[in-house]
Amino acid sequence: MNRSIAICAAAAVMLAGCATPPKDIAPSYVSTGLYENLSCKQLRSEAEAVSARAIAASGQQEKNRSQDVGMTTVAIVLFWPAAFFMKGDGANAAEVARLKGEMQAIETVNRVKNCGIVFAPVA
Repeated sequence: MNRSIAICAAAAVMLAGCATPPKDIAPSYVSTGLYENLSCKQLRSEAEAVSARAIAASGQQEKNRSQDVGMTTVAIVLFWPAAFFMKGDGANAAEVARLKGEMQAIETVNRVKNCGIVFAPVA
């Protein structure tokens, strides 16, 4: 009984160290001032560039998350020191949050300037 409680507690601690799914990362605040002086054409180009970087960063964050889940499984089932190899949230999660914030700022400027850029929701 005590052993199963200890295993469950260890599993909970290890899962807490896993990387956050990209969809659950909150955007960081980014000032719209960075984009207010851009033309609609420039704003569209910037939105496309930020979107591409956000997709890449989200993909890397999801990869980190998958690796952490695998390490947690190995740590629980076979070898607890494997838990020390989990990446958790780090610079990549911060990058995802910043890029989400940049997209929000671009969307705000788009609305204010009536540029008509349509932002598709992330699947």
